Amino acid sequence: MYIELHCHSAFSFLDGASLPEQLTLAASQLDYPALALTDHNGLYGSMAFAQAAKQLGLQAITGAELTLLDGSHITLLAETPTGYANLCRLITEAHLGREDRRDPRLDFASLEARHTGLIVLSGCRDGLLPGVLRREGATAARRFAERCRAVFGRENFFVELQRNYVQGDRALTRALADIADDLQLSVVASGDVHYHTRQRHRLHDVLVAIGHRTTLDGSHSVRHANSEFYLRPPHEVEALFRDWPDAVATTQVVAERCRSFDLTRDLGYRFPDFRGASHTPAPRALAELCRARLEERYLFASPHRPEAERRLAEELRLIEHHGLSGFFLVYHDLFELAREVGADVRRHTRRAGANLLPGRGRGSSVSSVVCYLLGLSHVDPVATQLFIGRFLNETLASVPDIDLDFPREIREELIRRVYRRYGDEHVGLVCSFPTYRLRSTVREIGKALDLPLGEIEQVAKLSDSRTVGLSDELQRLPGFANRKNAPLWKELCELAEEIAGLPRHVSQHVGGMIISSRPLVEIVPLEHAAMEDRVVCQWDKDSCDDARFIKIDFLALGMLSLVEECVELVAVHEGKPPDLSRIDFEDPAVYDRICRGDTVGLFQIESRAQIQMLRRTRPRNLEDLAVEVAIVRPGPIVGGAVNPYVRRREEQRRAIARGRRYEPPLDHPLLEEALAETLGVILYQDQVLQVCQALAGFTPGQAEALRRAMSRRRSRELMAEFLEEFRDGAAARGVSEATAERVFTQVIAFSEFGFPKSHAAAFGLLAYQSAWLRHYHPAEYYTALFNNQPMGFYSLDALGRDASRNGVEIRLPDVNQSDVWCTVERGSGLGDRGSGIGSCASWSRICTRLE
Repeated sequence: MYIELHCHSAFSFLDGASLPEQLTLAASQLDYPALALTDHNGLYGSMAFAQAAKQLGLQAITGAELTLLDGSHITLLAETPTGYANLCRLITEAHLGREDRRDPRLDFASLEARHTGLIVLSGCRDGLLPGVLRREGATAARRFAERCRAVFGRENFFVELQRNYVQGDRALTRALADIADDLQLSVVASGDVHYHTRQRHRLHDVLVAIGHRTTLDGSHSVRHANSEFYLRPPHEVEALFRDWPDAVATTQVVAERCRSFDLTRDLGYRFPDFRGASHTPAPRALAELCRARLEERYLFASPHRPEAERRLAEELRLIEHHGLSGFFLVYHDLFELAREVGADVRRHTRRAGANLLPGRGRGSSVSSVVCYLLGLSHVDPVATQLFIGRFLNETLASVPDIDLDFPREIREELIRRVYRRYGDEHVGLVCSFPTYRLRSTVREIGKALDLPLGEIEQVAKLSDSRTVGLSDELQRLPGFANRKNAPLWKELCELAEEIAGLPRHVSQHVGGMIISSRPLVEIVPLEHAAMEDRVVCQWDKDSCDDARFIKIDFLALGMLSLVEECVELVAVHEGKPPDLSRIDFEDPAVYDRICRGDTVGLFQIESRAQIQMLRRTRPRNLEDLAVEVAIVRPGPIVGGAVNPYVRRREEQRRAIARGRRYEPPLDHPLLEEALAETLGVILYQDQVLQVCQALAGFTPGQAEALRRAMSRRRSRELMAEFLEEFRDGAAARGVSEATAERVFTQVIAFSEFGFPKSHAAAFGLLAYQSAWLRHYHPAEYYTALFNNQPMGFYSLDALGRDASRNGVEIRLPDVNQSDVWCTVERGSGLGDRGSGIGSCASWSRICTRLE
């Protein structure tokens, strides 16, 4: 039985035309028992590949094809955990050891020094041994093979044979096989796979042309000679190598040896050691810390204390059950480090008097009372009745995700301090993989097909659809209706469908970092980040999640920088800063302005869509603001929740005015507890889990699996499986099929992105604080707003007009009086409030540039 040991996915970046999931599915359908993924110079798709293979019962072999200094290739497969660690170090050296970051290459001497646990294949047509054979002849190739046998061992070095109907294949395989026979080395067959079906060869050719910045006609010398580089049925490969059956049999031997390492099982990642509790077991240390804080946050007279104690006990039980005590203590340690950084940064900036925390939690972690007590969240989850199941549950599939927002200056310094505290080998940024969107697809494929540049650009600029294919888009564009069936334009439309979702290149996650006790370089390869002196790992957030890494999202939030500066400016004028945790959160004057849509320059509620929604929903408290933050998002919009909510909100107001209780309509009575607070519609991501459990009897693990599937690359097959489970579970509870399907459609709409209630509550609080500061301290607020650009939806000119409308005068720069930053000036003749903003040189330059 043949097993493919040399296979490239789209994570070979412009040299592979299929996603790892497509390759594993094709292999499973072809009855392969195992498959190797060997992308160029990286393990970018290895975790996604391993997870997909595991679900299909397929053995995933982890490997890579590395480029050596002379440009030749060599294929490496991880046989053992030690071999995987060496593979990660070799890939890292290929990237970090080169000045040209776009051309990673490895010195062969490094492989000779670090090959334990690795199986070495001699490479493809451009491989190590074929290259020596082609350049220097059979004698030199034999000597080099002898060297490889001596260094790697006869049992670990295999001569790779490939037959893809390329001219010269048979002569090359005969010459390589003769060398192997002379030296008693084993030969192994491989297919140099670059796409999962033959039909994808067109896309692969285009990707290679894009990678070389040329057209299909101009890329003949670098493209494959034919369409034979697909994942063949095993019996076809056996027929190709009928004269070398040993080469096929050896693939099984190699695959069997690679069973010693499973990426989903043997990664060897450990949480970093937390500080301050070295002699105390982590569960006890966490419990003692939280209970001490509970005494401070929830006094005996507090009506929320009994529920807080109950929730704390339950969360601590779940945390110990999943072995996550050290995880939370590491976060506590990092937040204490953030306090130090915040104090240091503020001493050297114009915010020395700010009395705010260095950062704030966001996302589902805000629902955790443990996070609240550790200072990782500023919203009381008990008082706001936040649902914990999205963050912690019995069948947790991955490490909980805790996102932290910081002012811009604090975030940058905090990242540097984290590197210093844990060490360069133990810390890395998370990468991301930008995918092809409609406009970039049209431009890049159109150029490869050599379509007229003017017409390509015209289609790219006018195309802005996410719901229809390019063929339908052309039908709607003036002058292009008849093009969709023209040969090259038809090709463009078909290729645009295939390329959707494929990674374009490696980028850097907006704020994610991973930390490990074991050197990170032995767990995942590292490469240069865009910023100097920083590195990124080769896995994105989903793969890091599957690996159960501690992934810390250090996110820069400009509004926090603005609020800090505004508070400092108020403190300078009034002698002490306002305590934003104790302001009146139901101030009618503030809410009156919000309900009028007077929200330009505020956090999260300033867009035109939000302004229109504010006038319709008329929020009067923080809970209403949380709804406002969450409702103008793709999930509720696609799920059809917006108009029903607004209509029911108005009906509720009328009912209350008449002294009656309003009962919102529900798709089914079982949904009352989950959807009563949002008037019968799904607005929050948490409600996706609650609806699945209430209506279809899903376990917390099943509901979370559906949510995770929706947040990642989705497939029709996977969603169909979940629909079947949902329908069966609902039927068992007496729910009709039509109702189940209607509710499931609303549920999966959240694959288009929606907020958990905890996240909306955190952002709603900050939105109110920004509105309160602007209402009572307008000069200070607008000064801070100008000093912290870019931010929000509006230009400086629009913000300046809004400031003037609020009684704040903006003065032109004065070479004798202006500061480096915009400042607050007070005195007579400065408008109704007696204050104004003195402009600075940088403000002047911004205005000039805008003009």
